[in-house]
Amino acid sequence: MKKSILLFVLAFLSLPVFSQDEPDVSLKNSELKLNALFLVIGALEVEYEYILNEESAVGVSAFLPIDEDVDINYYISPYYRWYFGKKRAAGFFVEGFGMLNSVENENYTFDDVTFIGSSTFETKTDFAIGVGLGAKFITTRNFIAEIYAGVGRNLFNTDGDDDFEIVGKGGIKIGLRF
Repeated sequence: MKKSILLFVLAFLSLPVFSQDEPDVSLKNSELKLNALFLVIGALEVEYEYILNEESAVGVSAFLPIDEDVDINYYISPYYRWYFGKKRAAGFFVEGFGMLNSVENENYTFDDVTFIGSSTFETKTDFAIGVGLGAKFITTRNFIAEIYAGVGRNLFNTDGDDDFEIVGKGGIKIGLRF
């Protein structure tokens, strides 16, 4: 009897032990995000990001206004990010970006003789280069929250127009890694 109990205990202890493993997120290299802050102000920004390795990624974001009061017609912004966090492609990051942007510029002229003013509108398209900072947080179920800000400078059609010489990016994004 003692031998059979001892044999049973040894057989039970030799069974492989399974623990709760974290899901393997290393196979998930794509992310899709939506800027929640821009939805509040009347615009839509969608972003796709592809993870290259543990600490870097490339992506592109696209901006379209929903509200007619927004001066920006659109922008498309490719970027490269370098991450400094403990998790894969998460934590604090620095980014370099390019931005093809189009804005609606209003020119107001006033005639001193007739005291009549008039407005003309023109569309300006330009390309900017800039840098940004931010932080990305990811859950074990691959949900993403991100906060970031960046600034850049238009390179071509500035013509002394200080309103559109500097461009900005920023927001609070939510998304999913898949």
